[in-house]
Amino acid sequence: MELLSAARGATWRCCGRLLTRPFSQAARRGDRPGGEELSRLLLDDLALPPRSAGGLELLFGLSPCLLALRAARRRVARLLLQAGRSGLQGERAELLRVAEARDIPVLRPRRRKLDVLCRYQVHQGVCMEVSPLRPQPWAEAGESRPGDDPQQLWLVLEGLQDPRNLGAVLRSAHFLGVEKVITSRKNSCPLTPVVSKASAGAMEVMDVFSTDDLAGFLQAKARQGWLVAGTVGCPGPEISPSSEVPITSCLDFLWDQPTLLVLGNEGSGLSREVQASCQLLLTILPGRQLPPGLESLNVSVAAGILLHSICSQRKGFPVEQKREQHLLQDPQEPWPLSEGPSLTQHPGLCSGSAKQRQDGD
Repeated sequence: MELLSAARGATWRCCGRLLTRPFSQAARRGDRPGGEELSRLLLDDLALPPRSAGGLELLFGLSPCLLALRAARRRVARLLLQAGRSGLQGERAELLRVAEARDIPVLRPRRRKLDVLCRYQVHQGVCMEVSPLRPQPWAEAGESRPGDDPQQLWLVLEGLQDPRNLGAVLRSAHFLGVEKVITSRKNSCPLTPVVSKASAGAMEVMDVFSTDDLAGFLQAKARQGWLVAGTVGCPGPEISPSSEVPITSCLDFLWDQPTLLVLGNEGSGLSREVQASCQLLLTILPGRQLPPGLESLNVSVAAGILLHSICSQRKGFPVEQKREQHLLQDPQEPWPLSEGPSLTQHPGLCSGSAKQRQDGD
């Protein structure tokens, strides 16, 4: 009887491997959604995150786990550090110190065990069992007027569903100085461990809110003095020629008042109701004639371009400083090559070492 029970257990484990391995191979190939993104999502992108007892979920990756510990927004049940690594140094050693200081249990499983727990995602030898992180309801944030600073920027997301897109958008938003992110509660991707990993942990430290009435939120902010700037692809038949909302290139946009930048769903863009709530529509003009099917950009790529084109107008932004210095130089002198900004980056969101880049963010 015991032998039969063991054989059944081995068969179940074998089947488990056979079921998970196709997703693993797809993930290793680096397949990502493109074009009509939602129709090409990997099955494991839409799968529920692994949950353990008590409603916990498994956060994975060095930066997400470290930033989650520093931010202290989640309850941490256990820290899992891969066994067999030659010593713990740098950020991994900090993880261990913080966990021990907070009396968080630390386990040292083998890599194979971590691979299975993370469904073969890139975990970098670090996982944590944590409570879920959810957007704060906007009502709790209170209604704030823009104040005296004309260069305030919030990011509004309607119906983003791909967790990797959402994570990449959050990473760019944090890097470029967006103050708040507001999402639509309906049809939006939750703040899962996949989102946190794709954001390199930015999700753990950003202020993310949600609202049931996105159009009403935008209209209320417009009444308070905010500019509501939506986004569209290259003007086409889906944009009515008789629309009263003007469309302008992001390169021609002048950032002279507090602004809400609104991005839409990967496949359908902004809904009619939300688009009608915008005072302006920004677009990214292509550099060549594009064939059908390539008229738009991935939403996370578009977000990075749009945010940079706006934030580069901020006083004190490195590009703006270089431009001002160049205007004061002799016209015959060439514009000096950038040596890179000497800015203090958020811990865990810097470029990291070459070894870390090989392991993944």
